[in-house]
Amino acid sequence: MEPKRVILLPGSVLPAEPAYGALINALGPDVDAVAKDLELYAPDEPPPGWSLDTEIEGVLREADSRGWDTFHLVGYSGGGAAALAFTAKHPERLESLALLEPAWAGSWDWSPAHRQLWEDYDELDLLPPDEFMAAFMRLGVKPDVVLSPPPPGSPPPWMSKRPAGIRAFMRTFKNYDLDREKLASFQRPVFLALGGLSNPVDYGEVAERLSKVFHNFRLEVFEERHHFDPPHRIEPERLAGLLREHWKRAEARHGT
Repeated sequence: MEPKRVILLPGSVLPAEPAYGALINALGPDVDAVAKDLELYAPDEPPPGWSLDTEIEGVLREADSRGWDTFHLVGYSGGGAAALAFTAKHPERLESLALLEPAWAGSWDWSPAHRQLWEDYDELDLLPPDEFMAAFMRLGVKPDVVLSPPPPGSPPPWMSKRPAGIRAFMRTFKNYDLDREKLASFQRPVFLALGGLSNPVDYGEVAERLSKVFHNFRLEVFEERHHFDPPHRIEPERLAGLLREHWKRAEARHGT
């Protein structure tokens, strides 16, 4: 039996390899899993005109370079938003879609609280770089969650790119046209992992709205997790088992 072909997209902070290393190990040797870094961070600054379409093009190049006509796609946070955009544009390339707290899921049916949250995100632009990341993380979790302090020592070199990268994501979220009808026509299985301690106005609402879009949708809540200690890093064995079940459903549905 051929290995399952999987592309994993990281979020806007941690690079792909450290983000997904534990999960790839848990998935085992019969899964050909590629942790693909975002195109956003290939140069020192966000590329001119960068948008979610840039990430779509990067996924296509990655798959084509491996000769993969179809594959499973997994995306976390900003990578989850890119995975949704890919699904709308190229559903024929996907065997399934798995979303790990996507950071954004279109501009329809926002609640008043969700609109206020995005105004709060906009205000982050007023902060100096040394305050930006802490404030950004605070918005992603419930108010009573205690966030871990940064590890001691100097930050890794890639961290200096993150504030500009996060701002680039926020800009494209404001004007990117994610086609709800095209998402609704996607028939393959969709899995979404949600942290019970993440901000429910943000990631919880995204999950609820997507549950009304996709017809073949499954939600799994990780009660003790939040957006910055996500299951692919903290509970990789559990998530690996759920992804295997998800992929098995995709294969059974299409007789592969």
